[in-house]
Amino acid sequence: MAIVELVMPKMGESIMEATILRWHKKPGDHVKVDETVLEIATDKVDSEVPSIAEGEITEILFAENDVVSVGTVIARINTNADAPAETIPAALPAPAAAPKFETAAPAAHSAAAAPVAQEAEKSTGTGPRFYSPLVLTIAQQEGISFAELEKLPGSGNDGRVTKKDILAYVEARRQGNVEVVTAAEVVAPAKSAATPAKNQEVTTIASPAYNGNVEIIEMDRMRKLIANHMVHSKHTSPHVTSFSEADVTNMVKWRDRIKKDFEKREGEKLTFTPLFIEAVVKCLKKFPLINCSLDGDKIILKKDINIGMATALPSGNLIVPVIRNADMLNLVGLTKQVNHLANAARQNKLKPEDTQSGTFTLTNVGTFGSIMGTPIINQPQVAILAVGAIKKRPVVIETSEGDAIAIRHMMYLSMSYDHRIVDGALGSTFLSAVAQELEHFDPQKEY
Repeated sequence: MAIVELVMPKMGESIMEATILRWHKKPGDHVKVDETVLEIATDKVDSEVPSIAEGEITEILFAENDVVSVGTVIARINTNADAPAETIPAALPAPAAAPKFETAAPAAHSAAAAPVAQEAEKSTGTGPRFYSPLVLTIAQQEGISFAELEKLPGSGNDGRVTKKDILAYVEARRQGNVEVVTAAEVVAPAKSAATPAKNQEVTTIASPAYNGNVEIIEMDRMRKLIANHMVHSKHTSPHVTSFSEADVTNMVKWRDRIKKDFEKREGEKLTFTPLFIEAVVKCLKKFPLINCSLDGDKIILKKDINIGMATALPSGNLIVPVIRNADMLNLVGLTKQVNHLANAARQNKLKPEDTQSGTFTLTNVGTFGSIMGTPIINQPQVAILAVGAIKKRPVVIETSEGDAIAIRHMMYLSMSYDHRIVDGALGSTFLSAVAQELEHFDPQKEY
């Protein structure tokens, strides 16, 4: 027989792991090429993984809700049950199970102490351990000391602590139980005052008390991912936010005048979002340093202009689909892309590539009535622009006959940027350029 290994696919340049949501097949099931085998989820989007060969599923190596690193073998498919056995290629060993945390039976404590200590030494290695920024952020949030982190067995490469490891540990601490079960399912003994065990540390954390009439709601998977992503961004980038305002009266009147004809001709509703994106693209061409990312001490200038647009989902969560090569699209093209991606996001039909490779993000907080906001940078980008609600206000305008007070359509803009690479002068100048681009909107514009 011939064995084909199905691996966890790479879903983007910054995505190193995914969660298995659901298996559509089980061992013994027949599968065709491109038939869906399982559903996975990242912090960006949910997706289906198709089979790369036709045959019988012989092994499924991970369970639902497991977090698996990109490139890891997750299943094996027998493509030819009648072929001679010697044609089997060398198979990779099954990945070791991630550490679990559960209550140990008292009788098992003394017998388990030595194996656990040996397993901990093996997993941590001899050199200093590497911790990702996300793991360190979670540890800081949950009050996990560095010494405590050093004791935590890791299921990643070279014993590294993964996000799954530390989240499981956090959950165990909340339940007042942090005995470690190794890959061999050996339970660590509890540390008692009478007979302290070597190389063991048990911390008892009292469950928090909630006073008054409260309801406890568990975060869903996507909200947890968003929370981690936001904390990671604030931990990574020193945020600075600049504000400006724009008189968008000409743009509002132009849209009101042509939107019915536009929809009749193009079959698409014209919102303000493609108009904002059009202005942002023009300014990014003038200020290319805003369209970059930072890798250590290296500035990565992005030649492509890919605009992410923050989109609210019916669940209340947020996702950022990306308009690729926005500088190559006219207003009609931008409108079609904006509407397509927004609808796909709300119907949970986004493809993995629809949320990848963004270079700058726009969020319209005005959609929900806010006049301004202080957005958090969408890593690894260095800036994000928020546009507020358009409000009619009396403002002073200059006329040929002198200053006058008039009712104008005004809008606040705010941009958060990474102060490691974007200084206040550049950030404010770029923001002012966007505001001026909107103010100088051509009321006779062709579309």
